[in-house]
Amino acid sequence: MSGATQNGAAKIKVDKLQAWFGERHVLRDVSLDVPEHVVLSVIGPSGCGKSTFLRCLNRMHELIPGARSEGEVLLDGEDLYRRGVDPVHLRRRVGMVFQKSNPFPKSIFENVAYGLRINSSPSRAALREAVEQSLRRAALWDEVKDKLHQSAYGLSGGQQQRLCIARALAVDPEVLLLDEPCSALDPIATAKIEELIRELREELTIIIVTHNMQQAARVSDATAFFYMGELVEHGATEQIFTNPKEPRTEDYVTGKFG
Repeated sequence: MSGATQNGAAKIKVDKLQAWFGERHVLRDVSLDVPEHVVLSVIGPSGCGKSTFLRCLNRMHELIPGARSEGEVLLDGEDLYRRGVDPVHLRRRVGMVFQKSNPFPKSIFENVAYGLRINSSPSRAALREAVEQSLRRAALWDEVKDKLHQSAYGLSGGQQQRLCIARALAVDPEVLLLDEPCSALDPIATAKIEELIRELREELTIIIVTHNMQQAARVSDATAFFYMGELVEHGATEQIFTNPKEPRTEDYVTGKFG
């Protein structure tokens, strides 16, 4: 599934992306396309550049002292790194959910409303409707509708992670980046997040970093295998797992290293 897949033009196009932390070269000449409404899994051993790649897609990499990058990242054909692009506006279009759920020390309602409040001045009724809609999209509404004004810290780990997804969805992103969103969750909570990813694919383009091979096989249409900062192979998930072209990919997905 190299390049734009059968789904059509690329939503995100990455060309010769490189990234550094100080002198350490962590991404080398990465090029791939992510079509619209596709779930892409990014796999590879720890320290291979997966999370750095994700952070370059919404310019969070540059927030780290000493970090820099080169190359092109296009969203709908627009270079995200060109002068004049507002990174804050970009991060509304390309939302991100982190490995460790990080709800704000606020109520469930205010966690979801936060992005809406800082981006616009919705009426109280519009805000309530948007919060409910976001919680529904994150498959959390039925569990929290009677405790919206209680602390988000009272939720379970899996619920907190879905709350963070609801918070990201509230500002209507076009792309959702998920950095190992299930690594701290139990199997039941993980299954709910995976089901949510499959549902959100209808509305969004999703890129998920995961260390879990089975999860990548279950939720993604395409898979990219990174090793030591390089993109080794990228293709349809079924092909990557059953008929990889590169020996290193085969060794990784069959558990010979990682």
